[in-house]
Amino acid sequence: MRTTMTLPLVPSHDGTVYLVLDDFGQLGRAYRETDPAEADRKTVVADLMSGQYRHPLRVVAFNTAEGWARDVTAEIARELLARAAELDHDLLDHDLADLVERAA
Repeated sequence: MRTTMTLPLVPSHDGTVYLVLDDFGQLGRAYRETDPAEADRKTVVADLMSGQYRHPLRVVAFNTAEGWARDVTAEIARELLARAAELDHDLLDHDLADLVERAA
């Protein structure tokens, strides 16, 4: 008897993965492709602060090992405000003000 192995659609990842919904204007919206090694909270916050996203709308987190997913936009917005204050960084420079205002 022949056995077929089915590969999972999502690679096994024991940690929490963070994805950003980005607005590309007329091209539409999409969750940005992210290397699994760089889909952690710290990297996503750093990427948001450095302007890696065009117009971020939402941040979602999920953990397949623990079986949960949730919108973490408000948490990330608070973290962005704290980091901006620490670094004396203007959130308007990278279009993050809208994300923070919507989350507040």
